[in-house]
Parts: sequence; structure tokens; C-alpha cells
Amino acid sequence: MAEKLQRPMLQIALDTTDMPSALRPLNQAVSQVDVIECGTILIIAEGLKAVREVRALYPNKTILADVRIAEAGALIARNCFEAGANWVSVVAGASMTTVEQVVKVANEFGGEVQIELGEKYDPDQAREWRRLGATQVIVHRSRDAEVAGKLTWGPNDIQRIKELHDMGFMVTVTGGVKADDLPFFKGAPVGVIISGRGIVKADDPLAAAKHLQDTISEVWPQ
Repeated sequence: MAEKLQRPMLQIALDTTDMPSALRPLNQAVSQVDVIECGTILIIAEGLKAVREVRALYPNKTILADVRIAEAGALIARNCFEAGANWVSVVAGASMTTVEQVVKVANEFGGEVQIELGEKYDPDQAREWRRLGATQVIVHRSRDAEVAGKLTWGPNDIQRIKELHDMGFMVTVTGGVKADDLPFFKGAPVGVIISGRGIVKADDPLAAAKHLQDTISEVWPQ
């Protein structure tokens, strides 16, 4: 019997350079999003105040601090979780020692650790992340590739998603994902779909988020 796929969650990525421009679309769309990402750009601009303010506004939402930890794992992770994050991100190039430190702190707070994959993918390395306790991975097309007009999803991406899922990871997909892209992933075990500018820059963020949620329901019917 085929595995019944879970319905992916929708994550809004707040990658603006100040809090007002992040909160305006968030406040409009929040009823239609499952995860709130305080993006790397926002945290660089505003610090972990961004996480604290979003947590204060939305105490029951899942919040990702997308800090892309590369080293000083325990210190950075602790600061993120104490600010109110549920999830933190670690770059694929971080050492296994760093990943282990972040996981240890995450476990103290009941949080989760996601690894942000680069363009190259090493299954053996991924298995080691999973052994250490990382529970999520991000498969993405880069912002720079999007600007260069080189964004494509292909069969290799689906294969990678399935392989990572089989290892026990929840797989997030990101990188200019639009509602029209979602049917490509039909039958794939996607855990989270990220939309940044597709919601944040929309004329009607609530309508944009609802359209994505409706499409998710069509592609992954329950």
C-alpha cells in the first residue's frame, strides 16, 4: 500500500530589511500560514528582536530563525531559542561538531534543526546529520539563480526530496515557488513550502497565501 502523503505546511519568509515592512504582509496573511520565517536578511537588519516581536504577536505559531549557523552553534542556537524560535537553520557546510552542538541546544528547548542544502548533495553527509538529530532539510533554488533567470525544477530534485524523506527528514522546498509550480511536486513527500516575495510583495498578501493553500490542498488531497 502506498504511503499516504502528509499535507505540506505553508511558510512565509520575511526577508525584508526592517520590521514594519515584514509585519504589514504578515499581519494580513497570518491566518493562512503555518510557519513564520524570520529570514536571514531580516535578522541581519533587525537582530533577534525580529523573532521576539513575532513571537509576542503570534505566540502559537511555529517560528523559524533562519540564521544559517556555520559555527558557534551552541551560542547562536541558544540565543535564537531564547528569543522564541521553534526551528533554527544550519548551513550544509557547517562541521558535524557544530550540527551536534545545535541539536543538543534544540533538544533543551524542544526545538528542531534544519540543514540548508547547497547545490551539491552528499547522501552520506545527510545520513550523519540525521544520526546526530537534525530533523529537517531545505532543498532550494537560490535567489541569485532566480535573478539570473536560471530557475528550474527537475527530476533530480524530486529524487533528492524522496531520498531525504526516506532518511527521516522533513523536506522543505523554497526558491521562488509559486502556486503554478506546485503540481510539479505531486506525489513527492514535501513537508514545507516556502513563499517569500510571492506573499510579502503581493498586492493582497492574504489572497496570495490562500491561493497557495488552496493549491496545496489540490496537489496533496487528504
